[in-house]
Amino acid sequence: MDSPDTADTAGAAGTPERHRERAQRKKELVDRRIARATIDRGVVVVNTGNGKGKSSSGFGMLARSLGHGFHCGVVQFIKGRSTTGEDLFFRTLGVAFADRLRYHVMGEGFTWETQDRDRDIASAQAAWAVAAGMLADETCDFVLLDELNIALVKGYVAVEQVLEALAARPPRQHVVITGRGAPAALVEAADTVTEMRVVKHAFKAGIKAQKGIEL
Repeated sequence: MDSPDTADTAGAAGTPERHRERAQRKKELVDRRIARATIDRGVVVVNTGNGKGKSSSGFGMLARSLGHGFHCGVVQFIKGRSTTGEDLFFRTLGVAFADRLRYHVMGEGFTWETQDRDRDIASAQAAWAVAAGMLADETCDFVLLDELNIALVKGYVAVEQVLEALAARPPRQHVVITGRGAPAALVEAADTVTEMRVVKHAFKAGIKAQKGIEL
């Protein structure tokens, strides 16, 4: 489980006794927060922002879910023209969990590559039909909708459709939605929202996308 703790630079200084006192107070605070968290249900997680790591985080949660024996589904809305490492691993090489993973690459590639709005809309609608089926499936424990936010921002899929499907999904089903520009209504409906921020990116220095990092 990811820790709610934050960096405590001041704790690095002072006596051992002072360090123990600070650690004890922090432990008591964390324990109280854990004790208050009594609701047990599926959550909606949204990863958005212009920084790197939105899809990577989603696939990390997919790996966790498969590790717990969950039945999972993945729909990729935009990516699709080139093979990625996650595609190779989860769909092609994931023999051990093949019976618990439905993996659909439904995109035609990024919009600047396709340059065909009608085709992009048709692809997004087909992807949403598959995703909606997963969201309604009682046997599906975890659903990753990769780059759905882009389809929502561009109007390829209606936000209202997505919100309705999320609200009606099985109570214990987890859903992760990635992509830049998450609509405000989706952010409001989600349980956990993370916005990735760009600090530096190798591409801006002329370094091409690397296997294992971007691909």
